[in-house]
Amino acid sequence: MSPTTTSLRSVSFSLYASSNSTPISTPIEARQLLSSCNRFYGLSSSSSSSSLTTSSLIGNLVFSSRNQSLSVKVQALAAETEQPKWWERKAGPNMIDITSAEQFLNALKDAGDRLVIVDFYGTWCGSCRAMFPKLCKTAKEHPNILFLKVNFDENKSLCKSLNVKVLPYFHFYRGADGQVESFSCSLAKFQKLREAIERHNVGSISNISSSASEKVEDSSE
Repeated sequence: MSPTTTSLRSVSFSLYASSNSTPISTPIEARQLLSSCNRFYGLSSSSSSSSLTTSSLIGNLVFSSRNQSLSVKVQALAAETEQPKWWERKAGPNMIDITSAEQFLNALKDAGDRLVIVDFYGTWCGSCRAMFPKLCKTAKEHPNILFLKVNFDENKSLCKSLNVKVLPYFHFYRGADGQVESFSCSLAKFQKLREAIERHNVGSISNISSSASEKVEDSSE
């Protein structure tokens, strides 16, 4: 059975803006509606012979509304997927991703007497993810320290040679002294990492204190 069509001259109806069937308060003449929407839907409103199924018109409008909603959701999802993964975020220029043993050795060599902290992590490691924001904050607080990030799964040979068996795991290196400390740490025990920084970054802290003292003396003059 074909749908019943209705003349545009005599029909008025309420539009439904969404699938929850809430009508717009004021009925709209189909002729007026069709005329105003002509440029959007390509519909004709030129003669009395033109007729349109009201359910078809409403369906087109509701379908358009749903399409717009779907488009917004897709755009939001795309924006979300463009965000970097938690382990891809960096605190600054003093935090570097290590991708090979050669790069690791060169980074230690180029650091000179600068304190180097190596963070061995896994993308699947919950403890690694939980403490990473604090590690980034610590890196920002200590721009003089070099932080190296080593992805365990992408550098298994390197991790094995360095005897890394648990995650997260940290190595501390300092110039000619080489590796000065290593330990496992979690968010609950983050103070352990802070204390290690205080022990092995003494020289840099002294330089900062001396610089601060000089600025105070200059201002007093």
